[in-house]
Amino acid sequence: VVSYKPLWHTLIDRDMKKMELVKKVGMSRATLSKLNNDQYVSLEVLDRICEVLECSIQDVVKIENGE
Repeated sequence: VVSYKPLWHTLIDRDMKKMELVKKVGMSRATLSKLNNDQYVSLEVLDRICEVLECSIQDVVKIENGE
């Protein structure tokens, strides 16, 4: 199970709004919706998020055991 909770914490730490992230990363609102609902997004998008936020992948996504 994929979780983007670390991303939301990172945004709070960086004092950045979700729509600001959408603009800086150049992603669609549909992708933001996927992130909000813990659905899969491409690694390319995650990489661009990491570049914009100057963080590592662990600061954006967490893979949790499905049990």
